[in-house]
Amino acid sequence: MVLSRPRVLCALMAGVVTLAVGLVSLPSAEADPAGGADGPTATARARVAADVLMSSYEPVKAWFPSSWWNSAVALQTIGDYMQRTGDRRYLQQLDNTFEKDKGVFPAGYLSGDPLLGNFTSRAIDDSEWWALTWIQAYDLTKQRKYLDMAVTIAEYVEDYWDDTCGGGVWWDAERTYKNAVTNGLWIRLTAELHNRIPGDRHWLGRAQQGWNWFTGSGMINSGGLVNDGLNTGTCQSNNDTVWTYNQGLAIGAGLELWRATRNPELLTTVRRLADSATGAGGLVSNGVLTESCDVPGKVCDDNQKQFKGIFMRYWMDLADTTRDPRYAAFLAKQAANVWDSDRDAAGRLGQRWSGATSSDNPNVFDWRTQASALSALIAAVPALPPVQSLSAAMTPAQPVVMPASGSATHVALVAGLQARAPAGQVIKTEVRATGPTGWTVTPSRATVTLRPTGNAVPARANVELDVAIPAGTPDGRYPVTVTATSGPLLSFSTQAEILVAHTADFDTGTAAESPWLWDAGGSQSNGIQNRFADGHAYFVYRFPFPSDTTSASATLTLDNEYVVEVSGDGQQWTTVARETEHVHDGQNKATQTFDLTPHLGPNKAAYIRISDSFPDEGWGGRVYHVTATYTG
Repeated sequence: MVLSRPRVLCALMAGVVTLAVGLVSLPSAEADPAGGADGPTATARARVAADVLMSSYEPVKAWFPSSWWNSAVALQTIGDYMQRTGDRRYLQQLDNTFEKDKGVFPAGYLSGDPLLGNFTSRAIDDSEWWALTWIQAYDLTKQRKYLDMAVTIAEYVEDYWDDTCGGGVWWDAERTYKNAVTNGLWIRLTAELHNRIPGDRHWLGRAQQGWNWFTGSGMINSGGLVNDGLNTGTCQSNNDTVWTYNQGLAIGAGLELWRATRNPELLTTVRRLADSATGAGGLVSNGVLTESCDVPGKVCDDNQKQFKGIFMRYWMDLADTTRDPRYAAFLAKQAANVWDSDRDAAGRLGQRWSGATSSDNPNVFDWRTQASALSALIAAVPALPPVQSLSAAMTPAQPVVMPASGSATHVALVAGLQARAPAGQVIKTEVRATGPTGWTVTPSRATVTLRPTGNAVPARANVELDVAIPAGTPDGRYPVTVTATSGPLLSFSTQAEILVAHTADFDTGTAAESPWLWDAGGSQSNGIQNRFADGHAYFVYRFPFPSDTTSASATLTLDNEYVVEVSGDGQQWTTVARETEHVHDGQNKATQTFDLTPHLGPNKAAYIRISDSFPDEGWGGRVYHVTATYTG
């Protein structure tokens, strides 16, 4: 396999422009009076975060790796982004998923359950998430195939409504549980279908029936919060955890049904649900939306990582529908916290929107948390988005330098600019790049002209930077900042965080791993000391040893069915270790050291790739800890 640089870089490298050097004036964008970002900045932030999310989209299987319903929600979030901003770059990925994944698949290929075709499975709520995704695609494209698929899924789900507990849709095909998520989805889905199918009465009746049953089921407790479900034997609320997505879905279901009926009682209930969520004893801590598993000492699983984003999706609908400034202010608060406190140097957005982290309970960053927090940024974009916006992103965002002694070390960075504006407008952008004291960034100032052709595809340009790091720079993390400005209203800053390190020593699944992880390759990380590659996934670490290196080695603690390969250029690979037995559950966990000296490239870099020796089994290579050292 030929290893390419991550897809974000490929996107940013498109459209390199000629630079003209000039002096720059850098006014800051004005803040929104409600405390959030102004419209152009909010749009730019959402664009940057959406691009980071889509860098994790896997085009062959046409999903986000290793999570079926989460992929539906992530794609719907991208649909929200496109609908909110006018950016249409990712329609192809939506259609790719529709065409490739609508068939029948065995358990373990895309879902732990067998997929029955038409995005249905024994998991009824999973099926409903996909139906909502395809309605979103229909709204964006008006292609009837997407709406028809949503109807097909709804007809499948409809068979799981019965009179047990007086009504409601079952959570699973085995009919073991009636809960809030499945029925909140059902109401929203059927109401959305009614609002898009001229002359419909059937789906409206199902939506009204579902709402009446849900609001009378007891799952909405006396405090106006939605408990998880019903005890099957008693049909009483189980008083289980109030998850943010259940609260958000109840709000969204009521809003869509209100659009179908204009019954004012629906908005009264919706407002009660919203005010309960943000009031005392609700789902907010110090003004920030907080899942019960967000608190120190607890860990959110892969499902729970996306719950808050679902809440924000429907809170955006609430703010748009009611135009209540309280609800808009809450949106602005969440988006500001995500951007200011919950974002790392690579533009990744974490699980805890407060940014809370610790060595033994670190904040978690992956594509699920990215999709969730992206919903907060999308919600902050005005319902009528600005006609102009300007954003910037750095690639690589977290480069590593292992410096040689006695001479400066150079790092190449690319500042990727994107601008949207009506066709014919010219966005003349002044760019300023700065580094730490004593460092040299070339060019430090430049002028770039972007020529948008409309809002569907932002105009792009790249500024290539050379960063000279002085000899003797101590180990540490150092920011290089780029600020792009066009006129008095458009300004956006971005950073690369350069890690200067003489050795590599990190646990996988942590922030310390990120700078060394050259290509995640569809791998997964489920917490500290746990990165693994199942099936045809892989992951690659890059060690840029200094030019005077004479020998180098890397030590990995790993287990399961691994393949370890090394390379000097990231393209030609040599296998240095392979597990030939069918080993599961870490029975062969060991620490192994690999001599990298024979494999060092012309620039002394070394790459290590871990993959799965038995790709059909699902027990691919797992790495816990990595160290790399050299002599020179």
